Amino acid sequence: MHRVGSAGNNSNSSRPRKEKRLTYVLNDSDDTKHSAGINCLAVLKSSVSDGCNYLFTGSRDGTLKRWALAEDAATCSATFESHVDWVNDTVIAGENTLVSCSSDTTLKIWNCLSDGTCARTLRQHSDYVTCLAAAERNANVVASGGLGGEVFVWDIEAAVTPLSKSSDVMEDDCSNGINGSANSLPVSSLRPISSNNSITAHTTQCPGYVPIAAKGHKESVYALAMNDNGSLLVSGGTEKVVRVWDPRTGSKTMKLRGHTDNVRALLLDSTGRYCLSGSSDSMIRLWDLGQQRCVHSYAVHTDSVWALASTPTFTHVYSGGRDLSLYLTDLTTRESLLLCTKEHPVLQLALHDDSIWVATTDSSVHRWPAEGRNPQKVFQRGGSFLAGNLSFSRARVSLEGSTPAAVYKEPIFSIPGTPAIVQHEILNNRRHVLTKDTAGSVKLWEITRGVVVEDYGQVSFDEKKQELFEMVSIPAWFTVDTRLGSLSVHLDTPQCFSAEMYSVDLNITGKPEDDKVNLARETLKGLLAHWMTKRRQRLGSQASANGDVLSGKDNTARSLAHSRIEVDGNAENDSMVHPPFEFSTVSPPSIISEGSQGGPWRKKITELDGTEDEKDFPWWVLDCVLNNRLPPRENTKCSFYLHPCEGTAVQILTQGKLSAPRILRINKVVNYVVEKMVLDKPIDTGNTDGSLAPGHGGQLQHSAVVDGSFKSGLKPWPKPRPSVLSTDMSLATVRAYIWKKPEDLVLNYRVVQGR
Repeated sequence: MHRVGSAGNNSNSSRPRKEKRLTYVLNDSDDTKHSAGINCLAVLKSSVSDGCNYLFTGSRDGTLKRWALAEDAATCSATFESHVDWVNDTVIAGENTLVSCSSDTTLKIWNCLSDGTCARTLRQHSDYVTCLAAAERNANVVASGGLGGEVFVWDIEAAVTPLSKSSDVMEDDCSNGINGSANSLPVSSLRPISSNNSITAHTTQCPGYVPIAAKGHKESVYALAMNDNGSLLVSGGTEKVVRVWDPRTGSKTMKLRGHTDNVRALLLDSTGRYCLSGSSDSMIRLWDLGQQRCVHSYAVHTDSVWALASTPTFTHVYSGGRDLSLYLTDLTTRESLLLCTKEHPVLQLALHDDSIWVATTDSSVHRWPAEGRNPQKVFQRGGSFLAGNLSFSRARVSLEGSTPAAVYKEPIFSIPGTPAIVQHEILNNRRHVLTKDTAGSVKLWEITRGVVVEDYGQVSFDEKKQELFEMVSIPAWFTVDTRLGSLSVHLDTPQCFSAEMYSVDLNITGKPEDDKVNLARETLKGLLAHWMTKRRQRLGSQASANGDVLSGKDNTARSLAHSRIEVDGNAENDSMVHPPFEFSTVSPPSIISEGSQGGPWRKKITELDGTEDEKDFPWWVLDCVLNNRLPPRENTKCSFYLHPCEGTAVQILTQGKLSAPRILRINKVVNYVVEKMVLDKPIDTGNTDGSLAPGHGGQLQHSAVVDGSFKSGLKPWPKPRPSVLSTDMSLATVRAYIWKKPEDLVLNYRVVQGR
């Protein structure tokens, strides 16, 4: 697993962020499909004969899903959304507890049969959490490992049980935060419980609990396994060794050497006597922990082994990895069979009776025949080969062209996903993003509404990008990434408030044409429209009119000190969400953000309940949405000089430098010149830095009475033919695409006769 920046705020980033960001993740399909690779699987079998079995999948899209399984179909019955980065592993602890881990450095605990609400968040890791292990007969024990070289053993019951039954506040705060999970604090930063047992912080990891640390790994941990009763733990990673621990104390028991590359997958038999390991050296090894040695090596794969699953009797192993292949190997006879080949690398396996679930870097999951209860039936089909004990033996056979034939050509059935977005381009208008997914489909997104406005199908991405090019200059007010397989749009203050457009350009009715619309402010209003409605319902009309939720003197003082009020003329207009900023409620985006307490959280905008406040949202977001305040911004003006063309007898209208909004169009400058010439207004020689803006003295509100042509060109260079500007261009566009110089823009004007 490679290091990539998280979609949320990354606390491990080398470049500190001054203010917390707000991210929203777009989705153009229903919520029943994953939109990125599947990293992990877990099967929950019903305790009754006619009950429903469930499959849990964790994805690189940051969510988990629960699938109700039928004979030849699967239905998504819940989405578990709270992680803000890849879900890397998941295990079932006990009868109905689901534990997941993520690149957001957290573990989360869920009720398997809930509607997807997270019960607790556990924060102890300092880096990506890559793997989990659970004890089948000890529901309380779960181990976690990660890129920081840390291995922790958790007592789940102790981690989620309040210290005092009388602490009702704690019980509420532990369960009713953002998704019940967002507001957890690292154990080291928790304050002691006061004498009245009142805990005001939203803590989801209960105070005082610290997991057992198994210290010894100097490098990243990629794989864990535990025996049934939780008395033995094995770990592996980039150190190329298998370490054995006593999870009850965190003490090291032994170290097993043999692999020549990263250890990526581990299995323990129920007793803890035998261990299977898969490695990036393409080998599978069987270890006898009693003898502390490797007793067998299996050269089955031609590339890294990333996933292992064994039969209940631990006599056969299913293995998959980077070579796109799924093999079945008899651990005693060393016979191997190629069960099937995939189009994508295999990331995890889950045996389910006589079939096996296969997760890959694709967003779909497939169920293949496996004969898990009687694997010898598969070998009776023939086509097996004897696994060598040296890694190059299988690679050599593969190069000679004698690759075994796959036993199965088609899966029993598949759970389809949505193709992940793998390429994107922000267009010049700063409202549209062009994307391409793994299926080759090219789509155009409008990020201020979160919808696909055009699906071009399988066309050339580069050609479509050139076709959609517009000569327009708008500040980069957001950034985008596709790490989660979808478009994640990031807003950071104050730069997100740098882009403005006139209402007429956005086709907003009911507002004056020259009203400036701040794109980030309107986007935030659209994103939080449901939250605002819920909040008004909770607080009532009177409290809503006050709009004072920034409780706490520090927040209020900070927001007043670092913002300036920008209010539309009509207060009703301020709360209204205009059509270009209305987000879909059918496929609503999810918000990823962080407030003054706890860590980052993720939730759909339609699931916000109005209770969220400055503990959950960045203060600047609330200041914008509730108080209509924007922070001080730079570069909203454009300076320029206005001179008559050389050789013309047109009067000089102004001697100094003018300043106007970047979005001011050339036709407004034309109107300004016409007004000055026709009305013959005296030049204000005392003002060397004049201002030119719509509505200034009423000068620019009238239409031109004569045509004016404007040319941009540097005065000392009279020879080249200057450009005649389109009146639809803005000053920023002229400066970016025509002028192309760091010096102040120079506009030359002349009167064209007889037109």
